[in-house]
Amino acid sequence: MKNIFLKSVLLILGLFFLTSFKNKEMLIPQPEELGTVSWLRDYDQAITTSKKTDKPILILFQEVPGCSTCRGYGNEVLSHPLIVEAIEENFVPLAIHNNKGGKDKEILKLFGEPAWNNPVVRIIDTDQNALTPRINGKYDRSSLVSGMVEALKKVDRSVPGYLQLLSEYLNAADNKTEKATFGMYCFWSGEAKLGSIPGVVSSEPGFMNGSEVVSVTYNPAITSYENLVTEANKKKAFEEVFIYSNDQRATAKTLVKPSNIKKAQNFRADGQPKYYLLHSPYRLIPMLPNQASRVNTAVGFGSDPNVFLSPLQLDMLNYIKTNPGKDWKNLYEKPFILGWNQLKTQF
Repeated sequence: MKNIFLKSVLLILGLFFLTSFKNKEMLIPQPEELGTVSWLRDYDQAITTSKKTDKPILILFQEVPGCSTCRGYGNEVLSHPLIVEAIEENFVPLAIHNNKGGKDKEILKLFGEPAWNNPVVRIIDTDQNALTPRINGKYDRSSLVSGMVEALKKVDRSVPGYLQLLSEYLNAADNKTEKATFGMYCFWSGEAKLGSIPGVVSSEPGFMNGSEVVSVTYNPAITSYENLVTEANKKKAFEEVFIYSNDQRATAKTLVKPSNIKKAQNFRADGQPKYYLLHSPYRLIPMLPNQASRVNTAVGFGSDPNVFLSPLQLDMLNYIKTNPGKDWKNLYEKPFILGWNQLKTQF
């Protein structure tokens, strides 16, 4: 009886997970212009739901069927797993077709939106006040996610850790990142220390000039090279710095002994990146590079890694733990979308 009960529980968990995790267009067919978000289609219902939940309303004005820009927005922006989850968890999603009559046309007129237009997003509060400027003309993930973060802060709602990291990652992808390399006695512990510094987008342990090093990619819009070296020094995360430019050399000279400044060259990656994460169940979860860096730090130093993951990523983790016999693959170092899609095939 005990075994039957356990199997029943696992079956229920599996079915629940599959319905929440499988690509939504497989379950609820909808136009590709709307992506995979579960949208409301009635403005009054969205207002009522917003008042009940105290969540802002995220309105998509979209041409359906639409041009290649509209289809691209649905497939690339509104189908990114973390964006979809963030919209559904933190907002009331409402889709208004800008090329239809009836209620759609009424709401289009209410907001002064043009018909037959490319995608536009507005985020409003429960009293129908705008929380961010109208998002239009920028059909990229970063613009939408930045608007979502701004809107949540405007209504004093906490920004989930995974959404903040997604915003930082996309912002870094849109701007020019820079590289910094630090030498230390142990690159595994060094990577864990460096991975927690704000602005670090990704990290990789390896070897340079016979030394163990950690090479980090960082966003200079969030942290400068000076701040990065200063924070790394506070954490005792390096003994040498390997510089990539004269500017880095000049900055390093004010912070590090000249004998500990060397030219970066001939980096060779180690075979066990994110060592602490790699030796934990978190290795099986697809993550953004900066998520993986933060989780590696948390696992290595005994803090809570879950604060950096989305609810669905945590659902994945729990499901995997309850099914240890399957041939799960390490996904934390794979490109995020590729890893996400690969994991889907294992359910």
